[in-house]
Amino acid sequence: MTTDMKRAPERFGKVALLMGGQSAEREISLRSGRMVHESLRRLGVAVEAIDPDATLLERLRSGGYDRAFIILHGRGGEDGQIQGTLSTLGLPYTGSGVLGSALGMDKYRCKLVWLGCGLPTADFVLLRDEGDLSSAVALGFPLMIKPVHEGSSLGMARVDSVADLERAWRAAAAFDPLVLAERWIQGPEFTCAILGREALPLIRLETPHVFYDYEAKYSADTTRYHCPSGLDAEVEGRLRALALRAFEVVGASGWGRVDLMLDASGQPFLLEINTVPGMTDHSLVPMAARAAGIDFDDLVWRILETSL
Repeated sequence: MTTDMKRAPERFGKVALLMGGQSAEREISLRSGRMVHESLRRLGVAVEAIDPDATLLERLRSGGYDRAFIILHGRGGEDGQIQGTLSTLGLPYTGSGVLGSALGMDKYRCKLVWLGCGLPTADFVLLRDEGDLSSAVALGFPLMIKPVHEGSSLGMARVDSVADLERAWRAAAAFDPLVLAERWIQGPEFTCAILGREALPLIRLETPHVFYDYEAKYSADTTRYHCPSGLDAEVEGRLRALALRAFEVVGASGWGRVDLMLDASGQPFLLEINTVPGMTDHSLVPMAARAAGIDFDDLVWRILETSL
């Protein structure tokens, strides 16, 4: 525990911990929120958990809060909506602002920004309707299909044929009318946690599943997390710098996570960013923090400091 933790939790005032919400990631948010809530109480922070509903604005106005800790995953909490609400109320909050949150949640526009900045990401097309499927076919199989505005790998699928493509597109479109088709990258997957202006040690993800899907993330006991990543120190350093650059060019700040892959030749490809990543017992940011010598309570404290 840092000296600051022992000295001045009162400087944060009364904290509204926003958790749950109505997105498809509600259950993960509740799990993250419970762990963060327990940590804040251990740290001596005056915290009150709030599960947002139609009364949220009035509760925030009348509750005497000094700031908000956002642990809402997915739409409504990670896409700029709650950030805009809190900004309007003049209530400081953790993590990225409106722009970084909105771009981070929009996989399509995030990739457009990366391309505009010369950062590497896999070839892709946007699927708005069935007529766009031919553009996806032109990328070549296999492909990754994913909803544009969804997290936790919900609605994602690998496709190897035209028949698979249509089925996967319809399944993804059930989550979001905008769907991304992305060229499949064959190679190891990594994630890089961001804390402040620091890129934490890379984690290499290994799963027997076709890809790092919802089950592999949150319930499977067959997923392996390698930290240290096993990469040469110079290579890891370049990838961490790339991840930090990718995070910052879309306006993200405070804390988050950047996912990327290497192909067979070692070329990196950015996948997506998360501006409110999970904080559960399976989550990656706490794991990377531990590798950097930052325990869970210290991590929560540092995230809360991003609201100052």
